[in-house]
Amino acid sequence: MATPTPVRHAWRALTGLLVITALLAAINALGVYVFQQSSWTPDLALDLQGGTQIVLEAQTEDGAAPSEEQMTQAVTIIRQRVDASGVGEADVTTQAGNQIVVQIPGQADEETRNRIEASAQLQLRAVLYTGDPATSFVGEDGNETPYPTPDPTLQATPTAEPTNGSDLNWVTPALQAEFLAYDCADSANDPANAPTDEPLITCDADGTTKYILGPVELDGSSIDDATFGMQQNNGLWAVNLRFDDEGTTIFGEISQRLYGADPPLNQFAFVLDGYVLSAPSMNAVILGGDPSITGSFTQESAKVLADQLKYGALPLSFTVESSNSISATLGSQQLQIGLIAGLIGLALVALYSLIVYRALGFVIIASLAVMAVLTYLTLCILAWRMGFRLSLAGVAGLIVTIGFTADSFIVYFERIRDELRDGKSITGAVEDGWGRAKRTIYISKSINILAAVVLYILADATVKGFAFTLGLTTAIDVLIFILFTHPVMQLLARTRFFGGGHPLSGLDPTALGAVYRGRAQFREPVAATASTAAGRRAVKSRGEAVRRQTIAERKQAELAAAAGTESSKPGTTVKEGDD
Repeated sequence: MATPTPVRHAWRALTGLLVITALLAAINALGVYVFQQSSWTPDLALDLQGGTQIVLEAQTEDGAAPSEEQMTQAVTIIRQRVDASGVGEADVTTQAGNQIVVQIPGQADEETRNRIEASAQLQLRAVLYTGDPATSFVGEDGNETPYPTPDPTLQATPTAEPTNGSDLNWVTPALQAEFLAYDCADSANDPANAPTDEPLITCDADGTTKYILGPVELDGSSIDDATFGMQQNNGLWAVNLRFDDEGTTIFGEISQRLYGADPPLNQFAFVLDGYVLSAPSMNAVILGGDPSITGSFTQESAKVLADQLKYGALPLSFTVESSNSISATLGSQQLQIGLIAGLIGLALVALYSLIVYRALGFVIIASLAVMAVLTYLTLCILAWRMGFRLSLAGVAGLIVTIGFTADSFIVYFERIRDELRDGKSITGAVEDGWGRAKRTIYISKSINILAAVVLYILADATVKGFAFTLGLTTAIDVLIFILFTHPVMQLLARTRFFGGGHPLSGLDPTALGAVYRGRAQFREPVAATASTAAGRRAVKSRGEAVRRQTIAERKQAELAAAAGTESSKPGTTVKEGDD
């Protein structure tokens, strides 16, 4: 005899759930043992674990106090840099009018510090001259010595007004002498705050080449987007830029001017915080506004730079005032309280389920256990792949989901019971109940997810953790219903205990008032008096069925009862052909 189709579907669904669970565990194991970047416990946020505090002090060119608008913009950019996913639970605030306090969960690595501290003032300047930083000259005594400090009497203004950023008239005798004497290793040479409308003497980040660059022709504010990736032609990591409309036009003009010029006038330099990041040659006219920055990038350094440029240049430069470790604001005690609250809620749901649904309550408990396993593994993977950290707000989202999940079980089980009251078999009630209950469940879960998405987008960063866990667990809840709860019910309905309607199964048709023979038609009660146990159950069942009748059914039953009473009166007969 072939296995019934619902049974095959149930086993397939349960097998699929087992595969998903094993896949999640394997992914996290890969992160733990191979990449050594994941863990078997979810990462905790600042309020539960503590972390690192970095205090940045704003610096303006004229020494004046920064405006409130500048500080607000800087806070937004730094928060985006350090918490690009939105769920890392970093805390970025201002204090004393000119300081920004950045609090990061856990210990901040060097890349994270660089991402926070770098002002990322990207400038595009034409290359006028390049040279070896170790340049020296032979003195009168025949010895090689560094070039001396430039003579202040040398001409410092161009003899003719430069017409563009590549005009060599920018290179005056004073500038040439300063370039020869420039020492890339001298920490006193800080080009970060150099004037934008004048030439710049600087070096690359490694100090291997020094440059004379023309005035700024384009800056980071013209960048719409920045991504990173590996170039297919050479296998090098690159940062890909996309300019806005104005930036596209200006960059197109620059490319037309530089393309075909003699070296180094055919080069342009991407300058980050005063240092040359890359100085590629212009090998084509680029009118689409999507150039790439190449250099000695690694995957991580390319990602850091792309994040910095994507979120814009800071309106101010900052110096690190202090950097130290901080303790958790709530700590393990609050985490324990949150977990205890969750366990209490879970215990109350389990107790209610066992009282109301009897053995069916164990299906609810098992579903919640499977959901907990999937949620736990997912949080571990998200901590590895997107920096998610569980805060107290996130714990609250997990606790709230327990109640939402219980609502779904009630909808499903009550729908099954309604089908049983209509006189259907238990297997038929499970299938028809699911067909009708799932529409309600899908609608309610969709509303929950929509609310979580809106809250995540509009709420403050401290609430994003709550919205994220709420939406995540709601989606997992739907998956559990499809791949576990309904398949388990399909299998249980074919067992003797549940399929036979045992009084402790929660699916006893008699206890549920399943005495319908049709709409508004009831089976005759068993031949027993109200004083016997069978009679009391029959009376109770019929009373339950009557209470669940609709208004139309009650009226129809009353009319039927009245017609029966009328026909039973003495002297009343009904003949064939009478009206």
